[in-house]
Amino acid sequence: MSDALNYLAKARPDAVGHYFAFLKACGTRLDPKTRNLISVITKVYAQTDRGFRQYLRRALREGCTPAEVLDALLMAFPALGLAKIVWAVDIILSMDLPEFRPEALQGEDMQWHDVMAAADLQPDEVQRVDCDGRGLFVYSDGSEIRVYDSRCPHQSTNIPHLALQGSTLTCPKHEWAFDVRSGRCIAKGDSPLRCWPCKVVDGRLLARW
Repeated sequence: MSDALNYLAKARPDAVGHYFAFLKACGTRLDPKTRNLISVITKVYAQTDRGFRQYLRRALREGCTPAEVLDALLMAFPALGLAKIVWAVDIILSMDLPEFRPEALQGEDMQWHDVMAAADLQPDEVQRVDCDGRGLFVYSDGSEIRVYDSRCPHQSTNIPHLALQGSTLTCPKHEWAFDVRSGRCIAKGDSPLRCWPCKVVDGRLLARW
């Protein structure tokens, strides 16, 4: 929700509250996938960059597959037209979502990537590293290593190392905060950091995406 709508909801809840109640009631008889796909299409129709990113993420979190998202956009071609579908796909490509890569859509396995020497990571330490074009936050508690995508699950903002204070990672764009020990979102939002599968082989930390 925009800052302006947040303000109006607080300043004039008597008036704006009816609008939000209407939105909440709409689509209650639709299954979650259908409701989310329609929301994605409306954001593409209006060409709302921020809203599209937000609702695309929500659709994926709530069970829509990348193939279903693409099918929904293509099925809406009579209303959207090619230009708006291309606009949406350009945003998807800029978000660099691994699940939308052609090889993932075609069912090919994700690849293992050499992240760093496991010995370089000390217990209770967090490191921000770049590996094969992807930003990562790596945390070890001494017995287990966790590798997180550096992109915020809200709108895919690439979170920098300076956003880390102790074990709390705060996205600079909308202040979603995460506990890097678990990946759990602890402020503002409701979605955890994406955690990539990882393993140590011959002293090297590998992660798969």
